[in-house]
Amino acid sequence: MIDYQEELELYLEQIREMTQNKQYAQLRELFLPMEPADIALLLEEAGEEAISLLYRLLPKELAAEVFVELESDSQEKLINGFSNSELKEVLDELYLDDAAGIVEEMPASVVIRILDRATPEMRKSLNEILQYPEDSAGSIMNMEFLSLKKDMTVADAFKRIRRIGGEMETINILYVTDPTRHLLGVLSVRDLLLADEEDLIEDIMDTNLVWAKTVDDKEEVAQALSKYDFLAMPIVDKEDRLVGIVTVDDAMDVIEEATTEDFEKMAAMLPSDKPYLRTRAFDTWKARIPWLMILMLSATFTGMILSHYENALAACLVLNAYIPMLSGTGGNSGTQASVAVIRALSLDEVDFSDVLRVLWKELRVGLLCGVCLAGANFLKMMLVDRMLLGNSEVTIPVCLVVCLTVLLVVVLAKAIGCSLPLLAEKIGLDPAVMASPFISTLVDATSLLIYFQFASMLLGI
Repeated sequence: MIDYQEELELYLEQIREMTQNKQYAQLRELFLPMEPADIALLLEEAGEEAISLLYRLLPKELAAEVFVELESDSQEKLINGFSNSELKEVLDELYLDDAAGIVEEMPASVVIRILDRATPEMRKSLNEILQYPEDSAGSIMNMEFLSLKKDMTVADAFKRIRRIGGEMETINILYVTDPTRHLLGVLSVRDLLLADEEDLIEDIMDTNLVWAKTVDDKEEVAQALSKYDFLAMPIVDKEDRLVGIVTVDDAMDVIEEATTEDFEKMAAMLPSDKPYLRTRAFDTWKARIPWLMILMLSATFTGMILSHYENALAACLVLNAYIPMLSGTGGNSGTQASVAVIRALSLDEVDFSDVLRVLWKELRVGLLCGVCLAGANFLKMMLVDRMLLGNSEVTIPVCLVVCLTVLLVVVLAKAIGCSLPLLAEKIGLDPAVMASPFISTLVDATSLLIYFQFASMLLGI
């Protein structure tokens, strides 16, 4: 596994030197011991001109594994350069779920060519998978799995594994079905190895089954795989017939994709499916500008509040110095609560029915945090601002205005930060949208209103 940039650069230097010297046999030998993901990384870094040449040096089976690991842009470039026979060779070596994932990423013209060169069986299966919603378990399942019958013996099972197991992505987990493909039980190859050859499958299979529907959300299926430590999750259709499996490697891809998407939304960006360095500046601009525009316009409310209290600020100029601290403290407090709740939502630890319990907890946390922050800020204002820096305008009433505002803003920010994600999920929005930038903007305006209300009451301005 290539872990360090220095090692990557060393390999790339070797590849460039061998390519220039046309040492193709040595290049092939260099790639053979490597993992497909590492080879894909080297091919991507070698550049567009070299990728086609280097890819064709790989043995057929290894080439198919590397192809799956490449970015969609590189896959499209290779497909466009493949002859029909080369494309068919790659497709013949791909597992069905990998082929479906590639088809989903390709433009229509490339998809037509892929389906044209695929076998009738693969074409039929691909069309079935592509009919499922993009976020469903059916869209990522592999329809190639190994099933057994309950009246088979262990010896019969091993014969079946040896006969067709080489065509399957995984044979570690085996499923037992009846003649109508209804799921009866599950067992592992380990169970077979530890059993006697004469034992019947129905006597050693586990009938305590966990499965998912083809229309279930793929993120929920991935989380279930993690929860139960499964290597694969059986997927059944509306008639409860076994139609495919979702393997742990596909689940990891789903979790990575979902986590990346949530981080981008929490940072006020539209999700992108490309790596950072491979995303064009124009595409990055398109992903960021809509939310930046919305947040900028929404921040005008803060400006309107400041304009409204302009005379009050002029009467007590020292209040201006603490506005950034109040806004930052409120935004940070709200973000802490929102991130915690968004994580809990993603792990199914809470839902909208828990809103009162979540709110009650965050109000108590907010009160404790607010008291600590207000007390620390009071000491800082009196000891540093007034005594050490000699600012005579920092009086006891001014300190009370600032510290009471801190206390109330922290409590309010926690309440807003925990409730907005729950409300978003309830009305069908992504909770990750209700994160840092949105909450900070809302809390900024609210904190100013609270600030000036305290100033009016305690300072008479």
